[in-house]
Amino acid sequence: MSLTWSQLENMPLLDIIGQGESRNTEFKRLVHSPPKIAKSIVAFANTEGGVILIGVDDDKRITGIHSEKEMLEVIHDAVRLHVEPELQIETEVIEYKKRLVLMVIVPESSDKPHYHIATERNPDTLKTLTRKKVYMREDSHNKVATPDRVCLMESVRDPLLLSFGTHEKMLLGYLEKHATITAKEFSSLAGIPMKKAMQTLVALVRSGAIKLCTEGKQSYYALQNA
Repeated sequence: MSLTWSQLENMPLLDIIGQGESRNTEFKRLVHSPPKIAKSIVAFANTEGGVILIGVDDDKRITGIHSEKEMLEVIHDAVRLHVEPELQIETEVIEYKKRLVLMVIVPESSDKPHYHIATERNPDTLKTLTRKKVYMREDSHNKVATPDRVCLMESVRDPLLLSFGTHEKMLLGYLEKHATITAKEFSSLAGIPMKKAMQTLVALVRSGAIKLCTEGKQSYYALQNA
C-alpha cells in the first residue's frame, strides 16, 4: 500500500527505502539532467506529493552521491527552468554509513496543474521549440495527464458553478443505461462544442455526481457510485 507524502516526510531513510518505489516515492542513482528530474517533480506536485531519493538505486541499494553541490544545482535548475508555474520544494542531505543521500521533498501543490517545460530543435527548420506537458504519478511511473485531467485541475482554481439543465439530465440518463461516456461522446450526444462538454463534465465531477476514470491514455466518465 502506497504511503502518503506526509507519512513519508517523517519516516527514517531506511524505512522509506524499504517501501520501494511507488506512487509517492522514486529512487535515482544519479541525476544529471534538470529536464528529466523535473518530470518527476511535476508529477508528484500534480498528484499527491512525494519523495525523490537521489543516491539510491532501483534495487534499494544506497550508492550515495559524490557532490552535494552538483546535485542541488541540478534540482534548482529543474524547478527554475523546467517547471511552470514554479513550485516550492524542500531538500535534505542524509548521511548513512559515510554515504550521502539527497532527499527531494515535493508536496502536493495547491496551484495545479504544473507544466513540464522542455525545449528541442526542429530537425527541419532548426528552430527551437518549447514543449509543455502535464505529468501525473501513476503507480511508480510518471504519465502524461489526459486533457480531461488537466481540465479538472484547472477548474479547481475557480468557484464551482453548476446548473442542472437539459444537458446534465441527458448525461446522467445516458450513464444509467450505458455506464460510461467520453467527453467526445458527450459532445456529440448533446450537440455542444467539446469545450462546453468538458466544462459540464468537470463541474459534475467536482459536485460528486460523476467520477473521472483514466486507463492508459484515455479518460472516461461514470456515475460516482458505479
